[in-house]
Amino acid sequence: MSDITDLRGTIVPKSDQLNAEQLLAGDMTITVTDVRMGSEDQPVILHYENDEGRPYKPCKTMRKLLIFAWGEDGRNWTGKSMTLYNDQAVRFGGMVVGGIRISHLSHIEREISLSLTATKGKKALHTVLPLEVVRLDDVLKAIATATDRNAMNAARALAMKLPPGDQAQAAQDAYNARMRELRGAAARKPADPQPGPGDDETTALAQLEACADVDALAVCLDSFRYYPGDVRERLIEAYNRRREALLDA
Repeated sequence: MSDITDLRGTIVPKSDQLNAEQLLAGDMTITVTDVRMGSEDQPVILHYENDEGRPYKPCKTMRKLLIFAWGEDGRNWTGKSMTLYNDQAVRFGGMVVGGIRISHLSHIEREISLSLTATKGKKALHTVLPLEVVRLDDVLKAIATATDRNAMNAARALAMKLPPGDQAQAAQDAYNARMRELRGAAARKPADPQPGPGDDETTALAQLEACADVDALAVCLDSFRYYPGDVRERLIEAYNRRREALLDA
């Protein structure tokens, strides 16, 4: 393995479960694919997409939170998502060791705050926020139907909400491909026949205003060289104004 663009894989501990140390590099959003019963010490096992054999085994405090938020029937947890983080203040045996905690949950209507046992004889307030779930299919659809810069920006913002990994990469690949398509379409768009000195300046101005993005605008700019000098100067001024408006939109 020679890819150094993401070194988080080098700190994954050899374990049969998700470990708090894996979250030192950042939070992780997971989608539950299966819920199973485990051992007496860790009775609930949550498998999730791309868990690579390291399922999440929530502690008792987080199990209470999940049951409160999603209900006691584990079959209903499949398909739901949560964001996990490393709470470095978690203690075990009197020592600060860190532990996995939940910060966001899907399928809850509002913020949840529960007072749950933190250490023996002591409780702490746990707050969980609603998690907006973005599906890859929705992102790909937004990218495929985008026809201008604003729509592409909206699709990119949606893609940024995907969990890192294969889904995020698929969205990035689709975004890049769509951008190439749009640029190619703008380049292939036939310009008006070479206008001469008598052509209508008003028509050229209307074409500028009709451009939905800077790529289409560039095609219009290329045709201005056929206009007389004074007309061309006015069209270039109009081009600059339209370009600024599109970039500021």
